[in-house]
Amino acid sequence: MKTLRHLFCAGLLALSSAAPGWAADLPRADPETLGFSSERLSRIRPVIQGEIEKGQYPGAVMLVVRDGHIVHFEAAGQLDPASGKPMTTDAIFRLYSMTKPFTSVAVMMLMEEGRLRMTDPLSKYLPALANLHVSVERRDPYTGATQYVNEPTHREISIQDLLRHTSGMVYAGFTAHAKVKELYAKEGVDWKRVTPAEQIERLAKVPLAHQPGTVFEYGLSTDVLGRIVEVIAGMPLSQFLQERVFGPLGMTDTAFLVPPSKRSRLAQPFATDPATKVQIDLLDVTTAQNNDAGGAGSAGTASDYARFLQMLMNGGELDGVRLLSPTTVRYMTSDHLGPGIETSGATTLPGGTGFGLGFAVRHETGRFDVTGNAGEYYWAGAAGTGFYVDPKDRIISVWMTQAQPGMARRFDRYLFKQMVYQAVTR
Repeated sequence: MKTLRHLFCAGLLALSSAAPGWAADLPRADPETLGFSSERLSRIRPVIQGEIEKGQYPGAVMLVVRDGHIVHFEAAGQLDPASGKPMTTDAIFRLYSMTKPFTSVAVMMLMEEGRLRMTDPLSKYLPALANLHVSVERRDPYTGATQYVNEPTHREISIQDLLRHTSGMVYAGFTAHAKVKELYAKEGVDWKRVTPAEQIERLAKVPLAHQPGTVFEYGLSTDVLGRIVEVIAGMPLSQFLQERVFGPLGMTDTAFLVPPSKRSRLAQPFATDPATKVQIDLLDVTTAQNNDAGGAGSAGTASDYARFLQMLMNGGELDGVRLLSPTTVRYMTSDHLGPGIETSGATTLPGGTGFGLGFAVRHETGRFDVTGNAGEYYWAGAAGTGFYVDPKDRIISVWMTQAQPGMARRFDRYLFKQMVYQAVTR
């Protein structure tokens, strides 16, 4: 598979260098005609510029869409702080976990073709991940010492578990389960610098952090979904997404590899984080990776991502190209956790929020940290990207920065969303 993957990446490089993309941005409209105040939208830039001047991030791209039309699209700050090059609206960003919705859509496309079911056991596609165990913490009744024992799973991990992050697979850097964290480090369980086969082999050696279907904990579930797509489709995940999602939607700048002709548009972070003084080391998307990480490996532009989100907002269709049925989109954007599933790990869900099949789902207008509506769905990337889709008010917001990965980035995108919604007049 590695040879096939590298050949495909080389083909993409040649294609990207040879032919310009045919797709344009979504159409633009006067903000007032779509219920926005131009004067209030003009408040966004000074607020974001103030954050840039504080050193929160080098620059940002902000895109707001309503009823399929762009009402606000601008760049602020620097594309590359080392050279001082200004940010541009066609800047390419490392998307990190904003890759997950792409992979989730790919899975649902295969589901619509009858090639998998939500209830299918993981081992049907990846036999090496059969007979997994769960690491359970116990207290010695005599000494009080913490012990960990491995117990069989009550049932196998399902496709639905992987989509909603209730598989028991975690991220080593996020989980609070000490033993699983230790074993992930020992076995080298990761999404970077491993081949698809190595990733699955290593996952097979470690226990789960939770019984499948019982706890939401964000982790490697979507990477495993990417491996399942590859098994079913018989091609690398990047090829499937290019042929079935990015290409048909006209997402000409979205890929798992940024070709030489586009590298001057790649947004860069500060060399070190201004707050912690820690060196910032983001994923090198200019070099072919060992695997197409379905949970974190892609890069793209704000306008490309808006096209993808508009497809979802439209019920699975954009510009005459249908990827999913409206019923499937409604299913994906509904809460799949419910009151019986606990949450764990560093990636917590805000109040009034659940999780669907690939992104968080807001089921209450109140309780959330920033304004919006019940029914919206959203997610973000560790290095500073984020999106919100609000079906009730028909608004899409896309936020792009590149900075030190971490929870502090939530503040950045919440501030942007706050400024978008204060500009709504009807």
